[in-house]
Order: sequence, then structure tokens, then C-alpha cells
Amino acid sequence: MKNHVAKYLAVLGLSLLSGCTGLASLNSATAPVDLYLLTPKSTFDPGLPRVRQQIVVTEPTATAAVSNDRITVQPTALEVRFLPGARWVDRAPLIIQSLLIESFENSGKVDAVGRSAIGLRADYEIVTDVREFQAILTDTGSTSAADAPLVADVRLNIKIVSSNDDRIIASRSFESLQEASSDNASDIVNAFDIALGRVMKKSVEWSIREMHRDVLRADDGS
Repeated sequence: MKNHVAKYLAVLGLSLLSGCTGLASLNSATAPVDLYLLTPKSTFDPGLPRVRQQIVVTEPTATAAVSNDRITVQPTALEVRFLPGARWVDRAPLIIQSLLIESFENSGKVDAVGRSAIGLRADYEIVTDVREFQAILTDTGSTSAADAPLVADVRLNIKIVSSNDDRIIASRSFESLQEASSDNASDIVNAFDIALGRVMKKSVEWSIREMHRDVLRADDGS
């Protein structure tokens, strides 16, 4: 009889422990999380040529560490972590796609730009690969890694594809590094915003010039 009671109490104890663990997980899952946005680029070289062709910005490709809504921090070249208590409002590639579309629109130099999901018949496709989109620790020679500042590293590879003949007319990578003023989530996100803004400005201006150059070559028959 005593053995049966002992077994019962042991099972009950395990059940209660399991229940407490589940409750702790639930509380952790429902803990407040700060959501962060990034902004499009709105200032461009006024001397950019106008592109009359229709442009589609495809969803960027990225590694699994980036293709989510977590804000990635890379303390070493071989380690990936996520900023606690903070997330992007959407998966990073979708955010970058939307911001590129809006940045092309803000340039005032393209007649039509959108994403493939809306059924836009494209003359050119902007194909983006997110090569870097994380905060990294810089090597400052400090004896303590905790003293090293976080730097937002953003690098995009852009390919411009002519939809008429599936030809890559140009390809180039753009990268920017921006040191965060502190290790607070808002300051890290601000560094991402500045770095991505620089990359988008350069990539949009370059893309417009390359597409315009390709149109001129086609008109000349070369």
C-alpha cells in the first residue's frame, strides 16, 4: 500500500512540475515584445534619368538566420543570436522588398514599380539577395568583448533581369556599416535604418541608371 501511495505522489509531483513548466513557457511566450519598423529612402540624385518601363521587385532571398522577424546579432563569425524582447514587424526580406519598392517610387524616376504578387507585367525584375543583415561586434582591441560596440552590417546583392529575354543586364553588391550609439534595441534598430538607407539609395540609383542604359542600347540596336 505504501508503495502505491509513493508512486501516486511521485506521478502527481511530476504532473505538477510539468504544469508549472508549461505555465512558465506560456508566460514567456506572452511577454511583451517591442516591434520595430525601418524606413524607405526618400532623397535621390535629381539628375537620375527617367525609366518608363515597368519594374518588379521580387522577394529577396536570405539565409534562415535572416529570413524571419528576429533581429539578428552575430557576436562572432560562427555564432548567431537574436536580440531579446525585440522583433521586426515582418520577416526581414519582406521588409526590405517593401522598402525597395517605396524607395523606387520616391525617386520619382520610374513610371511603375511593384511586386510580382500584384500581377504587374515586368520589363525588368530587381532580384535581391540579402548577404548581410545583422548587428556584429567590432574588433576594437578591447580586452572585454562586452565593451565592443555593435555595428549594423547591411549588404545586398542586386541583379537586374530583363524579362523579355531573361538576361541579367547588371549585377552589383552594396554594403554599409553603421555603429549603434548603445546596445539598446532602439539604437541598434536606428543603426540598421541608417545602414539600409545608404544601401537602398545607392542600389536604387544604380539600378535606374543601368535600366536606362539598357533601354538606350536596345533603341540603338546594339
